[in-house]
Amino acid sequence: METVTTLSEEDMIKVRFAKGPLAPKGHVYYPENVHKVDNETIKRGIIKGIKRSARDMLHVPGNIAGVAGIKYTSKQIRKWREKLGPRKAGLYLGQIVRMQEEIGTGGGGFRFLYAAFLEQAYHYIPDEKLLSISEEFTKAGDLWRESTVQMGRIYKGRINNEQKDFEVCADLLLEIAEIEKNAFLKLKGMPF
Repeated sequence: METVTTLSEEDMIKVRFAKGPLAPKGHVYYPENVHKVDNETIKRGIIKGIKRSARDMLHVPGNIAGVAGIKYTSKQIRKWREKLGPRKAGLYLGQIVRMQEEIGTGGGGFRFLYAAFLEQAYHYIPDEKLLSISEEFTKAGDLWRESTVQMGRIYKGRINNEQKDFEVCADLLLEIAEIEKNAFLKLKGMPF
């Protein structure tokens, strides 16, 4: 929310007792002590966030998350048409589009947000590398969008739904994985 908002008692009850996974179950959390936030505190938070995101994207165990997860998904997409048939493979791609763009588990939007974060981080950590890495994430975001459009075309039947179309999707994901891997390696190697 952009501004202070007042909720009615009825709205507050709806919010506090919302249904679904990770629901608050009536709990309310609030800060008891608020310390003054200075530029040094913000800088430490930025560095910690960058290190954490680089670690999570590069070194998360298994192959279903981070850069390895992007590569894994690319590999799976190449197999789906033959393994599942054109219709079901298209539905799988539709589910990826849904997860990326509607549910919000990944895709271009988050890359654009991260790029903007790095641009703003530059004001606290004046290192030109942050700006160039930000551009790499913007490029990755553009490719995520392009891959989503390609997957959507297959799912909606707007293209022929041939193996070569699935290969285009898989290749885009590999390109994204490589860009993101290099960008996170550069972030990880920054002398903070």
